[in-house]
Amino acid sequence: MKIGIDIGGTKIRTGIVEDGRIIKKVEKPTLAYREEKEIIDDLISGIKEIICPEVKSIGVGVPSVVDTHLGIVYNVANIKSWKEVHLKDILEQEFQLPVFINNDANCFVQGEYKYGKGAGYNNVVGITIGTGLGAGLILDGKLYNGANTSAGEVGNFPYLDNEFEYYCSGQYFLHEYQTTGYDLAIEAEAENQDALDKFNKFGYHLGKLIMTVLFAYDPEAIIIGGSIAQSYKFYSSEMNKRVMNEFPYSTVIENLSIHISTRDDIGILGATEL
Repeated sequence: MKIGIDIGGTKIRTGIVEDGRIIKKVEKPTLAYREEKEIIDDLISGIKEIICPEVKSIGVGVPSVVDTHLGIVYNVANIKSWKEVHLKDILEQEFQLPVFINNDANCFVQGEYKYGKGAGYNNVVGITIGTGLGAGLILDGKLYNGANTSAGEVGNFPYLDNEFEYYCSGQYFLHEYQTTGYDLAIEAEAENQDALDKFNKFGYHLGKLIMTVLFAYDPEAIIIGGSIAQSYKFYSSEMNKRVMNEFPYSTVIENLSIHISTRDDIGILGATEL
């Protein structure tokens, strides 16, 4: 048995995993405005609620740059107090178990590769679209971190007058239309044409991101997760049209599969594979 933890800006999900199944799970609000120690104490409390003697290790996914060797997380997205947290040392001292830390998008793609839509592929890019934009890479069957665990951060690639994260995440709806992807999806479900048009524009930008991913990594599969992935039907047509019409190498498109993640616990599973 292993414990996997998915730390987000709004929730901390902790689960015991056995043979690829989550057999017990606890979820706590992150309350990200708090001080560093308060959030760490909640993290430890969640582990204590489910841990048992059979647990052999703990894996943690964090939305930040991570020193995977020392287990230090830096400047965690949406948790301002976590500037430099020696999380591996803290948890190993508390539980006397091996602890492994990585970026949350890396845990996402690892989980999909092992247990989800990425099974059967050797080269996979996982893209998480929510408040921000994250990405993780499986290259030749292995999770690729890069030298500083920042490989695959396509959201920070320059695009138009900003970067891809601005145009391909919840930031786009907030800054351009003063709304959220969730609220816009409700309007789109009611066939509101203005909402549908806004999703089409979002799909245009996401199509440009997909093209950049194809040029950079040439994956067999791209898996899209995160809260805005659930609205895929509203922007998929424009996104696919952009890729089909503009990407110059037809063979790449013919061999590409794009999937939508359907599991909100995939980050927990991926963390146990670290």
